[in-house]
Amino acid sequence: MKKADCKISDAEWIVMKVLWEEAPLTSAKIVEAVSSNKNWSPKTIHSLISRLVKKGFIGVNKEKPLYEYYPLVDKRDSILDETRSFIQKVYDGSIHLMLANFIKEEKISEEEIEELERLLNKKNNK
Repeated sequence: MKKADCKISDAEWIVMKVLWEEAPLTSAKIVEAVSSNKNWSPKTIHSLISRLVKKGFIGVNKEKPLYEYYPLVDKRDSILDETRSFIQKVYDGSIHLMLANFIKEEKISEEEIEELERLLNKKNNK
């Protein structure tokens, strides 16, 4: 899958999540899936689909009577890009500051702490 250089808006993320879950889909199926969670008009959802096509995040198969849309970017890569952007914007690129903030301010279960320890130990042993 190719990687687009621009960002995905919050609204566009919802459409992308639908397509990462199941693709290819017609615009009617995308509208149906998005409408089950959001009270958006079909026109709004069609606009989001068009923007994502123009940005290069989704492709369209025009060879069938009903166009089918599919993701051109990998979900994992997109999440990593968004995470890096967030850390850079909010924490000046410091993962340490981000983690310290969450550990101090958020309730973390014992299981989550153990998972974080496992991840850190695994990273440390590389």
